[in-house]
Amino acid sequence: MRQPIRRERFTLLTLRATSRILNPMPKAARRTRLFGVGISRICAVAAASTASEMADLVRMGLRETPTMELRLDWLRNNSERSSLLLWLKKNRPRGTTFLATCRRRIGGGKLSGGIQAELYWLNEAREAGCAWGDLEIETLRELPGKSLSELRLPPRILLSLHDFQRLPARLTSIHSAARPGVEALKIAAHAETIGDSIRLLRLVRRWPNLVTVPMGEVGLPARILALREGSALAYAPIGEATAPGQVSLDTLKHLYRAHELTRRTRVYGVIGDPVGHSLSPLLHNTGFRARSIDAVYLPFLVKDLRDFLEAVPEFGIRGFSVTIPHKQSILKHLQECDRLAAEIGAVNTVVVRRDGSLVGSNTDYIGILRALEQKLRLAGSRTLIFGAGGVARAAAFALARAGAHVGICARRERAARELAKAVGGEVVPRRALRSESFDAVLNATPIGMHPHDRVSPLSPRELNCRVVMDLINRPQRTRLLKLAARKGITTISGVEVFVPQGVAQWELWTGRRAPEFLMRRAVVRALCAEEESRQHG
Repeated sequence: MRQPIRRERFTLLTLRATSRILNPMPKAARRTRLFGVGISRICAVAAASTASEMADLVRMGLRETPTMELRLDWLRNNSERSSLLLWLKKNRPRGTTFLATCRRRIGGGKLSGGIQAELYWLNEAREAGCAWGDLEIETLRELPGKSLSELRLPPRILLSLHDFQRLPARLTSIHSAARPGVEALKIAAHAETIGDSIRLLRLVRRWPNLVTVPMGEVGLPARILALREGSALAYAPIGEATAPGQVSLDTLKHLYRAHELTRRTRVYGVIGDPVGHSLSPLLHNTGFRARSIDAVYLPFLVKDLRDFLEAVPEFGIRGFSVTIPHKQSILKHLQECDRLAAEIGAVNTVVVRRDGSLVGSNTDYIGILRALEQKLRLAGSRTLIFGAGGVARAAAFALARAGAHVGICARRERAARELAKAVGGEVVPRRALRSESFDAVLNATPIGMHPHDRVSPLSPRELNCRVVMDLINRPQRTRLLKLAARKGITTISGVEVFVPQGVAQWELWTGRRAPEFLMRRAVVRALCAEEESRQHG
């Protein structure tokens, strides 16, 4: 049975193709000298229920990195484990490094047997050619007084501590538990806050031969930056994720280029809640690669702005995009804000100066104007904005400045009144949409965003206009746009707004002209591939 292709891999197809054109001879993964043995710093994780599926994953992973972790506990029975290790013994390529893991349920794995079963399969992995074995700290504690050399484990042992619920209070416990024969340590723990992930990264500056793995979506940026900080390895699955917050091997290597990041690499990002759906990392990282700029753009899930802002100097962040729900609340943390953004009352772009001060601006209005001006003469037009949040405010001020009459319709009546007053517009009740007509209707709410893309914020009877713009960019053709197209209304996708506003951000941060064509193509191809994947999946 073939491993299904993950949707995330489709998103990376364009970037991989672009990177090979721009860099015909891509760098091999940098190596680390771990106890005198050179291994790739990116470790691909193969986890499947059958030996044949696992072997397929190994073949795929070895195309990207020579270092592989075999999750033997994921195989559904002992027969499958024996089959895989027999295959490995006969087919292990030269120059590769295999790490065997057979984690018991007590340590967060899938092996149902006890300690003897774990030790048996690690022994078998040694016979199959695995140079490293991952031994849980729980297992080591059940072996009082025993020397690891007596157990016939793989020649090198990585002692690991996993906590899928929280960051352990005593991170040093694993260091004190290590015995002779343990050559490296790994701490994988759930990061509830960005501050938690920073605590993990700081450990690699103190201890040699340490692997740190912040788990969960909040910990994702630190997971990507771990190699830069000195972590000996970074794990990335080829197929199914084996821990919360993992990103695929393709994503880690080709989108974020984690193995190439150094302390000189400039860090940018997007902050929001949610943020996992964002196409901004694809857009901006495509630009960095195309212009050979040593920079990376990361997604930060931010629930508490102060938690993120305290991490800005720690990560060396030079600028960031701001999305829902922080576009307005970020204002009070800025040392400076450009006049238009202050007037709008919402910021989507922040520059971090060398002294750490934050300067805010708004590029949303650039994308909105560029997209609408190609379809409609704005001066004197009558427009309706559905929504009253940060992006709605940018749209309202952009349209008002262009000479359009602006109507605001929103669930929050007070916010609608305040925005209408600020731009000299009017509040339009929802009930009036069926009888009134407009030149353009803009959806500035998240209703209809993936994965809830089967709903529309407005019904066909409420679309009495010439142009409909949906500021959602994922999916590219929202339910709202499909309903409008069926009525013969001209439609504008959120991508036509997203790309130019992102290009303006990129140029603000770098001071260089953006490769807009390549950035747009990467985003459009990713969205088309996602749509195709959903249709066939």
